[in-house]
Amino acid sequence: MKYEQVRDWVLALPGTQEVYVEEWGHPTLRVNNKMFASGVSGSKTMTVKAAKEEQEALLAQSPDVYSFAAYVGRFGWVEVNLSKVDADELRELVTEAWRRTAPKKLVKEYDSGR
Repeated sequence: MKYEQVRDWVLALPGTQEVYVEEWGHPTLRVNNKMFASGVSGSKTMTVKAAKEEQEALLAQSPDVYSFAAYVGRFGWVEVNLSKVDADELRELVTEAWRRTAPKKLVKEYDSGR
């Protein structure tokens, strides 16, 4: 799995964009200008927003795939090892992060179009 693949999935979700943050030196993935994932082209990891309960479950279930994200881990974010994660599992995680962050109206429109 590569960050570029995840970015392509994310950019296919309504209202998303990739925003480069100069101070951090890498892009972030956002909806409604709120970040829900972050990564770097060529990196073996990326971070994804998760609920605290989901974070705990992921870390316990697959510690070789998921870890506590630097700086934002205390808010539930996880670092994902892209070389070890299942593509479908990651797609679901990223989509749920988008759902958690996107305006409810946008999520409802997305769900009705599926």
